[in-house]
Amino acid sequence: MMRKELLSNYGMVLVLAGLVVLFSVLTLERKAPTGEAAVAQVVQPISSDFNKSDIILAIGETNKPSASFAEEVGKNLIEQGFSKTQIIVGKPRDLRLALNEIQDDGGKLAAIAISGDVAKWRVIDQIPRDFPEFDGFRVVSPAKRLQSGFLKPKNLLAIANRIVVIAVIAIGMTMVIITAGIDLSVGSLIALSAVVATLFMKKMGGLDAPGWTIPVGFVLGTLVCGLVGATAGVIIAWSRVAAFITTLAFMMIARGLARILTNEYSIYQVPEGLPWLGRGYSLGIPNTVILLVVLYATAHVFMSYTRLGRHIYAVGGNEEAARLSGVPVKFVIVFVYTVSGLAAGLGGCILASRIGSGSPSIGKMFELYVIAAVVVGGTSLFGGSGKVLGTLIGAFIISVIQNGMNSLHLGDPEQLVVLGAVILGATLLDKLRSSGGLIRVANRITSRVQ
Repeated sequence: MMRKELLSNYGMVLVLAGLVVLFSVLTLERKAPTGEAAVAQVVQPISSDFNKSDIILAIGETNKPSASFAEEVGKNLIEQGFSKTQIIVGKPRDLRLALNEIQDDGGKLAAIAISGDVAKWRVIDQIPRDFPEFDGFRVVSPAKRLQSGFLKPKNLLAIANRIVVIAVIAIGMTMVIITAGIDLSVGSLIALSAVVATLFMKKMGGLDAPGWTIPVGFVLGTLVCGLVGATAGVIIAWSRVAAFITTLAFMMIARGLARILTNEYSIYQVPEGLPWLGRGYSLGIPNTVILLVVLYATAHVFMSYTRLGRHIYAVGGNEEAARLSGVPVKFVIVFVYTVSGLAAGLGGCILASRIGSGSPSIGKMFELYVIAAVVVGGTSLFGGSGKVLGTLIGAFIISVIQNGMNSLHLGDPEQLVVLGAVILGATLLDKLRSSGGLIRVANRITSRVQ
């Protein structure tokens, strides 16, 4: 029992941690520091090892990061009294001209300060041969250190920001799958919501529309998608048509409506404040990340501590037994599909805010990524088990894989292969876990280790 709980509660966390470690190692590179750290690494040894009458060249390449580096290094050295410091920002030819002038004046080069791109200039390697009188000069540059391109704070924040739309929609999808259902319409509902919201803003004045039209448009787009989800839920609950077929039909209907409303053109006539939700920041944190935390905290409390949350699990575990015990099965089914529609609608509003327009073509393939996040997060496709927080971990796993492969410069075809393999692996693990096979495998491994 203890092993089962550990696998259920912490298995995906360990997978996520393992992926972070893997991509952190695979993206390790020797890189020199930039900005003030790079300037300090060069100025300090020059200040302590050279005389203030020595000739120092601070070299940078035009329109490259080394240009500002050279200017800062030169400025610092001149302020410290190195009066013969020269700042050279240009091309290799400009460095050679400066060296010729020093040679003609009978001077002697003491050191050159360079960074990244300038280090590749051949003229620097040729100085000992072409200017033998400068023998003994030093090349001073920032020391390279092992750095992970994946573990940069900016990249980690991008991972969190990237999954927001998928993770928001996955809240509703988690509830649907826990009831042993499926919702294939969410990708099209994203487009429908974005179109309805931005079309309302356009009708209310477009670029000159008052600020209140943005939240009202978002609410309208979200409610329309909630109505579509509720309709699908009613059909599934009362007519007993398979969820797969019903939501597949609504996937086509919603996409078609989005195209009809826009004549297949994107809506760009929107207020300037539209990007606030999708691209804005509060206290240095993306607004979408704050929204995600609030939604998942609310969903976790709802699913874990409310009667309706327990009813959702009961319907997925055994629908007939739930009905006989007094659970309003039809209401629960309609409820979860309504929530799924509302979540997809909110996701569409976030995406519209992020791209600054409403397009009938957005949201394609999103249903697959959302289902993948839910399944990878540990929710059983057979219903009755799963956790909202597990879905969040699953969404992070999907985002980490995509971001890591981008960092490794892998293209879309390779990413699709890997993502498909992850979904297949998660499904097989779900099957093993539901049949008890995973526990038997863990017991065998444990017994062999002992």
